[in-house]
Amino acid sequence: MRIFVTGHRGYIGAHLVDVLKQAGHTVIGCDLGLFEGCQWEPVVAPDRELIQDIRRVEARDLDGCDCLMHLAALSNDPMGALNAQLTFDINRAGSIRLAALAKQAGVPRFLFAGSCSVYGQGEKLDLDEDDPLNPLTAYAQSKIETERAVSQLADGWFTPVYLRNATAYGASPMLRIDLVVNNLLASAMAYGEIRIQSDGTPWRPLIHCRDIARAFAAFAQAPREAIHNTAINVGANRENYQVRDVGDQVQRLIPTAKVVYTGEVGADPRNYRVNFDRLSRLLPDFRLEYDLASGMEELHRKMVDHGFGKEDFEGDRFVRLRTLQHRIHRLG
Repeated sequence: MRIFVTGHRGYIGAHLVDVLKQAGHTVIGCDLGLFEGCQWEPVVAPDRELIQDIRRVEARDLDGCDCLMHLAALSNDPMGALNAQLTFDINRAGSIRLAALAKQAGVPRFLFAGSCSVYGQGEKLDLDEDDPLNPLTAYAQSKIETERAVSQLADGWFTPVYLRNATAYGASPMLRIDLVVNNLLASAMAYGEIRIQSDGTPWRPLIHCRDIARAFAAFAQAPREAIHNTAINVGANRENYQVRDVGDQVQRLIPTAKVVYTGEVGADPRNYRVNFDRLSRLLPDFRLEYDLASGMEELHRKMVDHGFGKEDFEGDRFVRLRTLQHRIHRLG
């Protein structure tokens, strides 16, 4: 297949290019390069690369593509709080335009990187795709509004699919430490303290970033009739954890680190435990390669090997918001 990937230089995108190339696909990557210089390890290059804003993509860029995998976004709740309008311009308007362009160009399948954060303050546990959405951030709201708008484009020749991904974690060539699992492990490496900003009770569904990439690859080849114009939670039922469970796992890896509840965000209203039965039903052969324990063990080994420390934790390189604040002018 010929696959167009947006955000291919990102945290998940770096894995996705590798997964697709290993499967024998031709990959065209499109990325603005906002995080150039933030690489942690070597990144696999696509077959063709466009360094540009996804809002500047034209139909001719998509000629001959069998699938568009749209990952590019301002993927950060604090960024949404800092500049909600820019989040909506890129994540919502930019995504809707790109889907319409894909349809115009004859690309038959559009895979959208959504998020389980759309459930926000869940009304109950084990939320499925038909449960009410309760977004608490501009990021989550932008994902919902994109799903709704793009669904209107679906027809017999154009199949959009909305992958509501669980919260990502784990090692990537484009490491991030502003994600809950990575952040708790990184703080333990930097300070010997597992700094939990909430009271530790909120639920989060978790998934390794490479497993998200693998899910995209599986959806590219799934039967159209099974997934057409469908929202699908991506993760596994067994991989729902409370934040304090993550802290306990960090402590197993670094026994000398102590858990510290900083109280910075108080009782975090973002609380959602998610059901993934639809994914198992529609893609019965797809299984996660990582669970939280194995994913964290791998990341811990890599952090030790790289000598991750206080300077890395406090710097800009691995924290998206800090890097964006220096480069936001490039978003226009």
